[in-house]
Amino acid sequence: MRVMKEASDIVYNMLACDKPIISAINGTAVGAGLVVALLADVSVMAEDARLTDGHARLGVSAGDHAAIVWPLLCGMSKAKNYLMTADFVDGKEAERIGLVTFCALRADVLVKSLAIAANLARGSQTAIRATKKSLNNWMRMAGPIFDNSLAMEMLCFLGADVKEGVAAFRGKRQTDFTSARLPR
Repeated sequence: MRVMKEASDIVYNMLACDKPIISAINGTAVGAGLVVALLADVSVMAEDARLTDGHARLGVSAGDHAAIVWPLLCGMSKAKNYLMTADFVDGKEAERIGLVTFCALRADVLVKSLAIAANLARGSQTAIRATKKSLNNWMRMAGPIFDNSLAMEMLCFLGADVKEGVAAFRGKRQTDFTSARLPR
């Protein structure tokens, strides 16, 4: 319950934050780092950086932010593919499909992110905050989807597949999920 609340708080607090959030992604983004990277109002990702929602690889459903933000950013078809396969996405592909705002050379990621932040800081704070609040209502409307996905994720942590997923990850081997062998 504590982990579920923490995951929920990250998402809802980022949505409630009235100031623009800019993410600079210059390495591998997974877990909570991925949540912050993708829920940011503007995201700048290095061409060679990678991100993944690796839940499915571990035998856990894609919960927390993924169920609401991925479909809004890159469309349902791409979201389903990447969330069910847990494949990695590099910066070029992430920008191409709309998962991040900009792709840049690694050396330019922080400079570009800070320039965007400085530009926003010079803008009308009233207009920027009201725009952010209005647009974030798309994700707030998906609150029941988010809450359900988070609950499903927590339930998956109680299953046999997660034990196998973690063991395979630690052992650097292919998974052999029990649920993949059961009759359907």
